[in-house]
Amino acid sequence: MAFVPDASVAATWVLPDEAATAAERALDRLGQEAAIVPAMFWDELRNLLLTAERRGRIDEGYADASMARLRRLPIRCPGEPDDREVLALARSHRLTAYDASYLALAIREGCELASLDQQLNEAAAAEGVPRFE
Repeated sequence: MAFVPDASVAATWVLPDEAATAAERALDRLGQEAAIVPAMFWDELRNLLLTAERRGRIDEGYADASMARLRRLPIRCPGEPDDREVLALARSHRLTAYDASYLALAIREGCELASLDQQLNEAAAAEGVPRFE
C-alpha cells in the first residue's frame, strides 16, 4: 500500500543535521512500496534545500545532488486534490494549504500520512487517516 510522506519527513532524508525515526521508517518502506505526494512536494523540497544552502547548513551543489537522489525514489504525483477539499480541511484543522494538501491526498487515496508535524498528525487522526507505522 502506498503512503503520503510530507516535506518534513523528506527533509530528514536529505539534510545531514536532521533525523527522525518515523522518517527513517518511511524511507525504508520506499524499498517495498511507492509514496504519493501532491506536486508541490517538489517545490517545498527545492525551497527547503535552497534555504539550508543559504543558511550554510549544506554546501553549494548539495541541493542539486539531493534532488537527483530524491527523484530516483519511487515517489509519484497522482494528481492534485480538490481545491474545496483542501480549503475545507485547512479551515477545519487550522492547517496551511500545503499541509491540507497532504491530508486531502491521504484521504482521497485511503492511505497513511507520514509527517513529523504534530498538528497535521492530529488532523489526520481526526479525519480517520490511518496512522503511519
